[in-house]
Amino acid sequence: MKTLTNVKDLQLMANTIRQDIIKSLIEAKSGHSAGPLGMADIFTALYFTILTHDPKKLRWNNRDRVILSNGHICPVLYATMANAGYFPKQELMTLRKLGTRLQGHPSKIDLPALELSTASLGQGLGVAVGMALAAKLNSQKHTVYCISSDGEHDEGSTWEAINAAQKYKLNNLINIIDRNNIQISGYTNDVWPLGSLKKKYQTHNWKVFEINGHNFKQIISTLTKAQKIDRPVCIIANTIPGKGVSFMEHTFEWHGKVPQGEDAKRALKELGTYNG
Repeated sequence: MKTLTNVKDLQLMANTIRQDIIKSLIEAKSGHSAGPLGMADIFTALYFTILTHDPKKLRWNNRDRVILSNGHICPVLYATMANAGYFPKQELMTLRKLGTRLQGHPSKIDLPALELSTASLGQGLGVAVGMALAAKLNSQKHTVYCISSDGEHDEGSTWEAINAAQKYKLNNLINIIDRNNIQISGYTNDVWPLGSLKKKYQTHNWKVFEINGHNFKQIISTLTKAQKIDRPVCIIANTIPGKGVSFMEHTFEWHGKVPQGEDAKRALKELGTYNG
C-alpha cells in the first residue's frame, strides 16, 4: 500500500473514494450517502498517511485499531479499505447484496479486516475505551481511533465512555467526531441540541481540537499532534454532509437516501466519472 503525503495526491484519492461510494450505492439501491461523502477526506488521511497498518496482516499486533461507531457510513470505510488493498475494488459492487461481505452496517463476522461489528449508535466509543485500556494493560503501543457521529452524542452511553476514558488516562485513544450537523430525522440542533461539544469534552479532561474536516493539512497535522498528547483526544471535524455532490451538501434528507436515475448521473458527473 502506498503512503500519500502530497495534498494533491490525497485530494485525488479522496475523490476516487467518493466516486466509489456513489457507484456502490447506486448498485445497491439503498444505503447512506451524505455521511460517507462527508468523511472521505478523514478516511483518506487515516488509511493513506496516519495509520500503522498492513492490509496483508489483518491481525498484526502492532496495528492501529479503527472503530467505526457510526456504522451506517460504512460505504466510505469499505471504499477506503478497497483502495488501500484490503480487498478487490470490484467487491464494492456487492454492497448490501445477499451473501456479501459488505453488509449495510459493518460486520466483523463477514469481513474479518474490521475490528468490530457496529450499528447501534452510542456503543462504539465504549468499545474503543475498552480496547485502549486493554492495550495499556498489555503494554501495547498502538493507537485506537474511534470515528463517531455528532448525532450519537444524544446517547448517554457515549458520555459514560467519555468519562471512563479520563478515569483511565487513555492517551492511546483518539475520538474523531463527524460534526456534520445532520441526523436521520433532521438537523442536530433541532433534534437534540448538543451545545458545545468542545466544552463538554474539556470538562471531562480530554484534549480537544476543532478542524476543517476537508483540509488535509489541518487533518494530518492535528492527527500527528494527537498521537503525542498525554490524555484522551477528541478531534471535532467540521464536515459537509454530501461533500462533492452539490445537491446533497448540507441536506439531511440525503442521510439515508441514495441517488437514482438523473440524480445518479448528476452525482457521478460532478465527481468526474459520468461519461453519458
